[in-house]
Amino acid sequence: MTVEGKSVEALVVKRTIAVNATVEHAFTTFTERHGRWWPMQTHHIGAKPAETVIIEPRVGGRWFERDAAGAECDWGRVLVWQPPHRLVLAWQIGADWKYDPALQTEVELRFVAIGGRTTRIEFEHRGLEAYGERGPAMRDTFGSEGGWNSILQRYAGVAEATA
Repeated sequence: MTVEGKSVEALVVKRTIAVNATVEHAFTTFTERHGRWWPMQTHHIGAKPAETVIIEPRVGGRWFERDAAGAECDWGRVLVWQPPHRLVLAWQIGADWKYDPALQTEVELRFVAIGGRTTRIEFEHRGLEAYGERGPAMRDTFGSEGGWNSILQRYAGVAEATA
């Protein structure tokens, strides 16, 4: 299948980072401390900046933001919950940056011990063909410095600082 002349396989954002923390700590920081490292002032879909971001720790759990007044905006849900090694989240935010329950792309993280207290995070945001003609532009946005690159660096910084 192709979208705008690009194969679907090309509509994926992959990153690998090393974090100086155990697998357990790296997983816990990503899931239970999501609100500590997510750039909520700039990366939110609610009317007001988020106060926290939450991943409910179970298959079917919600992935959402909550603002200071308690208003919540869904982002997606948990598809795979295998602590401390694997997490797959449904990303259901449309190209208009609003929650769309009919849209589903996937964010997968694998947490792999690579010796001592170091963990390799294998990150993949896939299924971007769900955006149709906007797929290539969304891939470029997600893969940009302001996208997953900087978000994952913020995450790694918090994971290492609290290890």
